[in-house]
Amino acid sequence: MILVFGKTGQVAQELARTLEGKEAQFLGRDAADLTDPAACAARIAALKPALVINAAAYTAVDRAEEDAATAQAVNGDAPAAMAQACAALDIPFIHISTDYVFDGAGTAPFKPADPTGPLGVYGATKRAGEEAILASGARAVILRTSWVVSSHGANFVKTMLRLSETRDTLTVVADQIGGPTSAKAIAQACVTIGQALVDGQKAGTAQKGGLYHFSGAPDVSWAGFAREIFAQAGRAVEVTDIPTSAYPTPAKRPANSRLDCSSLAADFGIDRPDWRADLTDILMELGAK
Repeated sequence: MILVFGKTGQVAQELARTLEGKEAQFLGRDAADLTDPAACAARIAALKPALVINAAAYTAVDRAEEDAATAQAVNGDAPAAMAQACAALDIPFIHISTDYVFDGAGTAPFKPADPTGPLGVYGATKRAGEEAILASGARAVILRTSWVVSSHGANFVKTMLRLSETRDTLTVVADQIGGPTSAKAIAQACVTIGQALVDGQKAGTAQKGGLYHFSGAPDVSWAGFAREIFAQAGRAVEVTDIPTSAYPTPAKRPANSRLDCSSLAADFGIDRPDWRADLTDILMELGAK
């Protein structure tokens, strides 16, 4: 049985689709409150699944600046407790992290082993979770990703479509660069990684673990991403490039969110997905294409 923390988030919903027909249990807030790390660990100990995937997180980047305690509990303490429980029972563990653990300096893609430097509370708490998992002794894969989009929840694609209903011109940040990543692709990557971890466990080998990066290709600015959304959706919206400084937010965003995903391809055979093709699928599902 696969145990997934998370139920309503973008990746959790796509995991439910990807794992349809397989034995999997999804724990929402009602069944596993991530502000109570001990309760999360207790669920793992009670259920003894073959694999644990943590697809839940505190993702309100700006709100985290004023709610650091909750963000730390959900993003740092709960994953730590999950990893410790998995280590005790030798259960493989997959945890989804973020490009926000980096400071966004330079233009080169960040490699998994590069020094981190979070710019805000969200990134700092996610990094705390990573460090705790790596120290737990669990056979764990931490999958850092970026710019997650899908037909579910709140995300950039849905925001752009909503704004295009009433506006024919938009200003969008053009000096932040990264790889849009569909929740569906992340879910599929998690399942592939999970199978490799479980197969390694059955074979009695120390199957691959550690830090990996996964994001869509090619890298693009938010403004460029917006233009592709409107082009595919057939929306006549003019996008004007603006610098980050013209759109201030409580939490600072990394300017460079490029991720080097080569080790994931080498170790698990998972290549960067073309976000433009995934965008087509999302728009079709939303009835916007």
